[in-house]
Amino acid sequence: MRSSERSHGLAFLVHATLLLVALSWSPQSLSASGAETLIEARALQEQRAARLQAMSSEQRVRFGQRLAEWKALPLAEREDRLARYQAWLQLEEAERARLRRVAAEIATFPPQRQQALRAQFELLDASQRRGWRLGPVLGVDYEKLQPLLAYVPPAQRLPLLASLRTMTAAQRAELAVLAQRTPPQDREALRADLLAQPEGQLEAWLQRKLAR
Repeated sequence: MRSSERSHGLAFLVHATLLLVALSWSPQSLSASGAETLIEARALQEQRAARLQAMSSEQRVRFGQRLAEWKALPLAEREDRLARYQAWLQLEEAERARLRRVAAEIATFPPQRQQALRAQFELLDASQRRGWRLGPVLGVDYEKLQPLLAYVPPAQRLPLLASLRTMTAAQRAELAVLAQRTPPQDREALRADLLAQPEGQLEAWLQRKLAR
């Protein structure tokens, strides 16, 4: 079996493990309160007075415990968790709902099976694992689109992801061919040109570019 076929064969696995990775492999942490735990340090810094004032005594105790656990983590671990959670927030709600359902199913698996799924996911290379943070729609196409997604200026990142999510699978495949054909020094211009296309003109633009 070819590498790309194996990667697509792991789609269900990756969809399931993406969410667990994003929230520290804890299916029980998918509630809003669990997700907030991952960013308590930042929330405390930004809104400490208001949050503490609104909390009951019991909530303050729990908050303090979570904050102490957070601060005890190595800096690299905290940064990685925040990056994963930010990727989660950038997913569309339909994708988050889909991943919640898969995670709820995985939570019913025996611990050994959950560990096996995690081990399989970790066998993917780092680029593939990062690519699946884009969710089940773009994660499938990440390897092919990687030339276009690498080194994206911050101002272009969210508009680019939004544009990719509106495309059909066939259009993303055409764009992947175009991206791989484009020299690295010209990819920023290609992204800008893509983002400048009026609604309804994407297919014609892709065909013009591919015909050159």
